Amino acid sequence: MNSQEEQLNALKDIRQMMDRSSRFISLSGLSGVFAGVIALFGAYFANEEVEKFLTGSGYSYGIQGEIDLEYNLIKLALIVLFVALAGGILFTYRQSQRNNLPIWDKTSKSLLINLFIPIFTGGLFIIALLFNHPNTYSIIAPTCLIFYGLGLINASKYTYSDIRYLGYLEVILGLICMFNVGYGLIFWAIGFGVLHVIYGLLMYFKYEKGK
Repeated sequence: MNSQEEQLNALKDIRQMMDRSSRFISLSGLSGVFAGVIALFGAYFANEEVEKFLTGSGYSYGIQGEIDLEYNLIKLALIVLFVALAGGILFTYRQSQRNNLPIWDKTSKSLLINLFIPIFTGGLFIIALLFNHPNTYSIIAPTCLIFYGLGLINASKYTYSDIRYLGYLEVILGLICMFNVGYGLIFWAIGFGVLHVIYGLLMYFKYEKGK
């Protein structure tokens, strides 16, 4: 090995060390696939509940029926969120062990802070909107997509830059959904389900498979 090759290898090692110190590279693509599949299941069961409500099967008419539907959808959303987060943490932990890197450090903390600031803001915005304007359920799905996309874009500087493009797609999808609010559940399934599965598979084959 000549001196030039040694210098190139040294630069490569330095670059890898800098990436490890400045970016969270243990984010698993399989966690995206898992979250996407869970979201699709959630969308399916949410659609079943809406169909039951519209046909009067299992729901009373009037305000009480709407309250019961809202309660069931919120409960379903929380279950989907919990399962998706649990799976994401598990896959990411396995990836961090494989990379021999800590799962919780300054970089992962910065990643989560930058991710959840827009997401929490969006959540509070939705709660305030529903509190003051109860009949605005139709824009919940696009609002979730837009703020989630902004969170991904905001956090992308602390992990693989590929996640930024997923954020762009989520924002664009949410804006399109704003003009097609009657199809909110479909857009929600595409954004949180299909896009996550595709993104997760791309990340897995690009960064994880064979390593």
